[in-house]
Amino acid sequence: MAQWTSAVGAPQLARLLASQRAATAAEAGHRVPAYRSLADGVRLLVLEGRLPVATRLPAERELATALRVSRTTVAAAFEALRNDGFLASRRGSGSWTAVPAGKPLPTRGLEPLPPESAGSVIDLACASFLAPEPHLTDAFRGAVSDLAPYTHTHGNYPAGLPALREALAERYTARGVPTMPEQIMVTTGAMGAVAALARLLTPRGERVAVEHPSYANVLHLLRDAGARLVPVPMAAEPAGWDLPAWQQAFRDAAPRMAYVIADYHNPTGALATDDQRRDLVAAARAAGTVLVADESMTDLTLDEGAELPRPVAAFDPGGSAVITVGSVSKAIWAGLRIGWVRAAPEVIRSLVAARVYADLGSPVLEQLAVARLMTGEGWDAAVAVRRARARENRDALVAALRDRLPDWEFTVPRGGLTLWARTGGLSGSRIADAGERIGVRVPAGTRFGVDGAFEGYVRLLFTVADPLVDEAVARLAKAADLVRTGAVPEGDVPRTYVA
Repeated sequence: MAQWTSAVGAPQLARLLASQRAATAAEAGHRVPAYRSLADGVRLLVLEGRLPVATRLPAERELATALRVSRTTVAAAFEALRNDGFLASRRGSGSWTAVPAGKPLPTRGLEPLPPESAGSVIDLACASFLAPEPHLTDAFRGAVSDLAPYTHTHGNYPAGLPALREALAERYTARGVPTMPEQIMVTTGAMGAVAALARLLTPRGERVAVEHPSYANVLHLLRDAGARLVPVPMAAEPAGWDLPAWQQAFRDAAPRMAYVIADYHNPTGALATDDQRRDLVAAARAAGTVLVADESMTDLTLDEGAELPRPVAAFDPGGSAVITVGSVSKAIWAGLRIGWVRAAPEVIRSLVAARVYADLGSPVLEQLAVARLMTGEGWDAAVAVRRARARENRDALVAALRDRLPDWEFTVPRGGLTLWARTGGLSGSRIADAGERIGVRVPAGTRFGVDGAFEGYVRLLFTVADPLVDEAVARLAKAADLVRTGAVPEGDVPRTYVA
């Protein structure tokens, strides 16, 4: 189902074009006609996701006035965009941004690399680590000793084990968000939590606002659920959210739900400030939009001395506007498949009632292990191991990129597991394809956008240690050279990667 169609005013488009940082032919030292420079600017805004597909552009005269160019220049630029497939027009109805016809859009999520391939392919695509040992094994040993009372029951706990719900409520309360166990439902990972909320809040055809770019698997989930996606561009790095853009999206589209990652955003690594969180919650509440905040990366602050802003839920004491999603997959181990929802008690009751048609509850032993970690010293110890490894891996990745791919642009995130890199004007889709052929796996930026955006990006992860990360970047540099020299024909790119 198509995403929400919006409009961009002439002054706003002029500001976007002025802030366009990608290199154009003119910036590279080549003289090009003014109309071609304008067309290239709009095309790059579409490919970067800062101008969503199907956005109505202003009239030629209005844009010419805002840009201080002739109307003839704007008309020629629009014609060039139509010829290139980046603009669709209808007489009397205006013009809309588009992507070239015949190129399939990225609709699949990100699948983990099969374990049997680990020896030949370096995986920089799946955001998960090996388990932190011995802390996880110790937690399972304790969980086995706690299991006996539960074996005398049917074992189905749709809301989650009381022990884990209590532990999670205590953790939120300690973070400044008073929470009762009745406000928690344990789920099968964060994806299970988002899926349950999508089923409850967004019947087919409902609008859902998402950051642009956003987490690929959630975009895929929402598309499959029939949601009409409302992409809201991120601000220029490393600013995070663009509050005026969010306020406009709430006002124009009135989405039923919005999905955001405030803590070390996936894929950009951006961290929303206290003021941004407060303002976004206020805007969502005023629009009647339910804000779903994914905290999967919350525990992964990597820089020493960095302070995490208050949780998004702290700005919604009554629980009317904010629902929080969490998981142990990033902080501990993806194999646990334990996540949760924190919401108002009535929302939790509705989610639990609907769950009987899905999976009836999460595994008991895994819940007991997570409860053991959270109520003892295991959680802090395991997270400390995860942070140390991620910090070392991040620093090694950054050093290797600066050495081997100096023309790639990125902001070093202060936490999380992801680095969002602009690929020096090359196709991220073709780099991803070439990389997989020579033994390094990265997702193209188009996986994280709506309708083919972010073709000039790839996402990289801090999950590989030195010296393997140096080899991974060496292979990535070789893939980039193959694309740059034309050794990877466009027709050879797999359809799942093409923007």
